[in-house]
Amino acid sequence: MPTIEPGSPRDAASTASRHPAPPFADASARPEHKLTPHFPRMPSITSLLILLNISVYALALLTGPDIIRVFALWPPGSGGGFYLWQLVTYSFLHGSLLHLGFNMLAIWMFGAALEKRWNDLRYLLTYLLSVIVAAMTQIAVSGYFLHATGPVIGASGGVFGLLLAYALYFPNRVISVVFLPFIQIPARRFVLGYGLVELFLGVTNTGQGVAHFAHLGGLFGGWLGVQYFRGRGVFGQR
Repeated sequence: MPTIEPGSPRDAASTASRHPAPPFADASARPEHKLTPHFPRMPSITSLLILLNISVYALALLTGPDIIRVFALWPPGSGGGFYLWQLVTYSFLHGSLLHLGFNMLAIWMFGAALEKRWNDLRYLLTYLLSVIVAAMTQIAVSGYFLHATGPVIGASGGVFGLLLAYALYFPNRVISVVFLPFIQIPARRFVLGYGLVELFLGVTNTGQGVAHFAHLGGLFGGWLGVQYFRGRGVFGQR
């Protein structure tokens, strides 16, 4: 989950994540069946994304806070300095193993199913679009209206984009929280509810350290990608 941390890059490197995204499982393609967590085999792009995130996390442990200073997403005008590449690179940085693990689990669960339905390029472009739109949303809302100055890191912008696409393509599949298997919700209802919660938390500025508007931006980026590749353009038929 993208996180926001005040203070120095060194502080950000050590405490960047306190609220990782919850793990989910695609419990069943049909709600009426018995619901158990399902872990699909990982296609190539899903595997690549996970390996890249793990590799960058290991590199960050070796290099220290310098990698946060250069590649995390810093709001324009903040002490860290904003560069265009940060619109993508922030998504490969994570503040803890828990932060990394939950995001990679979500990419596995939702991304693998989508990649099997789409081709590799479509999948990768939708993911990256979600990452970029999430970053731009976070900067626009949090940086300029909430005057946030800390860096944003984490893959949740892309994760939320995949989640939205998953709900559009598999609306009746049930999403189950791994550690709370009794919570089983159809994907379309889950995404709607989760989006409303994120909007409320963002507007009320609740949950310090969590980039709620990046999550909302990721949802929107996923929707844009689905619309475009379905041949509908962004706002209608092309």
